[in-house]
Amino acid sequence: MQKLMRLRLRDISKSFGNCLANDRVSLSIAAGEIHAVLGENGAGKSTLMKIIYGVEQADSGSLLWQGEPLHNHHPSRARELGIGMVFQHFTLFETLTVAENIALSLPPGDASDRKLLAQKIRDVSRRYGMALEPDRYVHTLSVGEQQRVEIVRCLLQHVQLLILDEPTSVLTPQEVATLFTALRQLAAEGCSILFISHKLEEVRSLCERATILRNGQVSGECALAEMSTKDIARMMVGEATSLNEHYPSGQAGKEMLRLDAVTTNSRHPFSVNLSSLSFAVDRGQILGIAGVAGNGQSELMRLLNGELVASKGKIWLDDKEITPLSVAARRQQGLAYIPEDRLGRGAVPNMDLFDNAMLTAHHRGLHRRGWIRRATVKQFADAILSRFGVKAAHGGVQAKGLSGGNLQKFVVGREVLQQPKLLLCANPTWGVDIGSAIMIRHALMDLRDQGAALILVSEDVEELFHLCDRIGAIYNGRLSPIVSTRDTSLHTIGEWMTGSFMSEKSAPEGVG
Repeated sequence: MQKLMRLRLRDISKSFGNCLANDRVSLSIAAGEIHAVLGENGAGKSTLMKIIYGVEQADSGSLLWQGEPLHNHHPSRARELGIGMVFQHFTLFETLTVAENIALSLPPGDASDRKLLAQKIRDVSRRYGMALEPDRYVHTLSVGEQQRVEIVRCLLQHVQLLILDEPTSVLTPQEVATLFTALRQLAAEGCSILFISHKLEEVRSLCERATILRNGQVSGECALAEMSTKDIARMMVGEATSLNEHYPSGQAGKEMLRLDAVTTNSRHPFSVNLSSLSFAVDRGQILGIAGVAGNGQSELMRLLNGELVASKGKIWLDDKEITPLSVAARRQQGLAYIPEDRLGRGAVPNMDLFDNAMLTAHHRGLHRRGWIRRATVKQFADAILSRFGVKAAHGGVQAKGLSGGNLQKFVVGREVLQQPKLLLCANPTWGVDIGSAIMIRHALMDLRDQGAALILVSEDVEELFHLCDRIGAIYNGRLSPIVSTRDTSLHTIGEWMTGSFMSEKSAPEGVG
């Protein structure tokens, strides 16, 4: 029996000025199908999803919903039809409860009885193995739990098509398994799912078919069971891109960074205090810190970067105590930082790439006696664009004009090319395609092999195992034991990310 065709796109095109984001894209998804949309950064995936959800309007082409054309499409109409979307950046209010957040997206008649709504939330979330407590405030939830709120909110809208944009990028392996179980159950009940991800092994394990975009056009469609991961990657990035992912271990040298019983004491209501952190990182080594977002990773990076002051303990960089030093002073000592938020903390949106290059590298000979050396700045920015394959017409383009992945490559390139002694990296390959991710990873390894020390914070535990010489996990501001990646497992680190190490009485101290 032939399945109902839930959604069909015909020759969808969309331009933003001179940029053609989607070029005659056609796609179809049947009822109960889990369909992947793949492509490198800037390929047009997010624009296409926004058109389906009604956030953007296509310049030409047509959308057919269950055989009927859609006109004057917008998000509220999409929700009425049963189209739900979970964006890569969650759209929740942290100071509201789970129930209050969900109520905001429902028709008034469905949200007026709060007790009934709370019971519906409990029933639906338990049915799909994603238990939620309606009265909890969102700021108290892990990122995985916040994602559950987004999905349950869609389910309470009687979703028939669920769009998920990079849903596993911030989840532990255990949370990914729970999510996939729920998605398979949804599909078995007839819900169609559009799944965007750069993690091709996950895509192959979950999805039936994939539509692949390159430069805004459909470059192919395939049954995933018949394709290898490398075959899919080639369709995404082309034959010219190296897909070599061999990452040999580093050779440890002299100690570069040491923390001795460092504690922070912030009074910010949404901040996590760090407790008695003690660890060391050597030259030529990468230390990986795993953890579910919101457990102190951000505070650890801010502490090391000089934005957060330690209330107790000391920090040394290359045998010099830097505990009281400012951000600028630490950069002078050889520290560099790739922040998690590339647009806002990594770059200023309305500034061009030349000026963004100056933000953190000005002390690297880009000015003289207070005067900016424009030719030197241009040379530095052009080197970033060239070496890291940043897709930008020139360095005069504003940062907000780049796709997320291309801006990420620019920020990574700016920090790496400064040749720091210590590089702090927060999710350096988040939201970038496989070809760009491999290029960034190799750049980090090259920097390590030149004698730098790196600290890599990521929710992508597999990436940490690929790149890091030693690894640990952070939970609620406390650090697990630091161990060699060769001497532990993905499962163990996944459990440590939930705080299990704090009950392991035989665990060694977190100093290595």
